[in-house]
Amino acid sequence: MTPGEWGIEKGELSAKGHGTMWTKESYGNFVLDLEFKVAKEANSGVFLRAGDIRNVLSALEVQVHESTDGSRYGMVGAIYDAKPPSKNMAKPVGEWNRFTITCRDSRFVLVFNGEEVINVDLNDWSQARKNPDGTPNKFSVPLKDFARKGPIGFQGLHGRAAAPVWYRNVKIKVLE
Repeated sequence: MTPGEWGIEKGELSAKGHGTMWTKESYGNFVLDLEFKVAKEANSGVFLRAGDIRNVLSALEVQVHESTDGSRYGMVGAIYDAKPPSKNMAKPVGEWNRFTITCRDSRFVLVFNGEEVINVDLNDWSQARKNPDGTPNKFSVPLKDFARKGPIGFQGLHGRAAAPVWYRNVKIKVLE
């Protein structure tokens, strides 16, 4: 990332610019546990297993949002443009939320504020630009063909409002 794009104050990581912050290491099978809170109109995301950090569309994105971008596939906790959570677990603006994300081979599980809201096999996304439920998506490569190992990223200020988002207690546990 470009220096100055992100900062840490009082143990909280926050974006100061639009750049995405990436881990130096690549992760394949792992559990990512983190807390986040958003300001009004915030729009961010957590990128997983990026195939190419210069192309965020090469990574799964778990949406971090005030609530939604207008579609159920863009609501907070969704695998962006691919799978919404089974229910909205988001706390109000300014309150801390928690994601526990498990990636093991093709299996993706999201526990959002203590409740499992996504448990899918990425191999079910077998066609480009199409979700298993038949709805379109923006991915020119089926999710089954996405990298199974890559860096984890935190999206910087994003969207028209460029409203802040904060992360804390970020932990990654590598799974065998």
